[in-house]
Amino acid sequence: MDLLAETDDQQALRRLARDVAERSLEPTARHWDETEEFPHASWKALREADLFTVTVGERYGGMGMGDVESTIVLEELARVDVSSSIMCQLNFNGPPRAIEHLGNDILKERWLPRVASGEVLFCIGITEPDAGSAANLMRASLTEDPTGGYRLNAYKNYVTGGHVAAACLVWCRFPGGNGAKGIGAVVVDLEKDGVSVAGTHEKMGLRGCTEAELAFDDVHIDDEEILLRGEPDDAEAFKTLLSHLNHERCGNAAMCVGAAQGALEHAIRYLNERTVAGRPLAGLQGLQWKIADMATQLESARLLLYRAVKAADPHGTPPALETAMAKSAANLAAKFVCDEAIQIHGGYGFSREYPLERIYRDIRGLCIGAGTVEVTKNYVGSNLLKGRTTASPGWKKPVIP
Repeated sequence: MDLLAETDDQQALRRLARDVAERSLEPTARHWDETEEFPHASWKALREADLFTVTVGERYGGMGMGDVESTIVLEELARVDVSSSIMCQLNFNGPPRAIEHLGNDILKERWLPRVASGEVLFCIGITEPDAGSAANLMRASLTEDPTGGYRLNAYKNYVTGGHVAAACLVWCRFPGGNGAKGIGAVVVDLEKDGVSVAGTHEKMGLRGCTEAELAFDDVHIDDEEILLRGEPDDAEAFKTLLSHLNHERCGNAAMCVGAAQGALEHAIRYLNERTVAGRPLAGLQGLQWKIADMATQLESARLLLYRAVKAADPHGTPPALETAMAKSAANLAAKFVCDEAIQIHGGYGFSREYPLERIYRDIRGLCIGAGTVEVTKNYVGSNLLKGRTTASPGWKKPVIP
């Protein structure tokens, strides 16, 4: 099977996403970065092109597509502006996907049509000041409300788009839980009493998509707002939520692949246009080797990514091991390609006259979000040592003493 082969519909979707990206997103990418404004014009362009409908089920006004299609769109958008692509990432691979896969009918009917129409943006609250990669240490908790339902008290940090989102999927601990046991998730309308934006972060990159700090002070949660109930005696809900992050990790990898593709294209164009002593730089063997290494790492990451998303059924979840490999490979490839592209451009690459320094700053943040490179490597290494393997037929099942 050709991992990169696309159906006619997928090719049409790629053409649409590329056209929107080059026509509407690329001209304003520098503006969002410099002003740190939310890219409302990008949101409008994506909405008018119906790109928010891609992964929402047809029953709720969407196209009903899966991870392959979301990867295609994110790759094309991030090729010109990662900050704008994150809006699709949040609605493709974040809470709306979890609501459709795991939620009750009330949640689906309330939120998914609004996501498909481009009316609302979702955010996700996992990280806390003292609980980052170790999400099982979170303090966010629910207590039973005598009048029915629960009360949520939480402080979530680095909530992407939390200052403009309509709703947040909040990971929290249900009564009686400890450690990973009892952790589940609720969907919170951010206009509810007790919700506030406590602050925002000034960042190195991804400056058009602000990270907010959200405070939840005794917020009432109805039973129908529970996405996944955490049971005090087991960690099954927590494991399900973690596995669902595979969608987000593949989306992260797609944005890295797209951004690296854009950086590589800038480098190739520059080497063909720039001359020294009457000769184009493209004729220098050392620079040709750089382009070869950049393209090889990029294509390797792309293949790992498409293996992961094509291993998921149209409405399934990408496998964890393949996803972790793809995410770390795409993060590292993007860092390498963008760094080399800057080096090829010399002083121009370091200046803001060219987009390379912005691209590099943006992908640097992606190497932290959705599971750091180190976390994904830990997952891959520990699972291989336990005897687990990918679906590749070349693996021989190891004997673990």
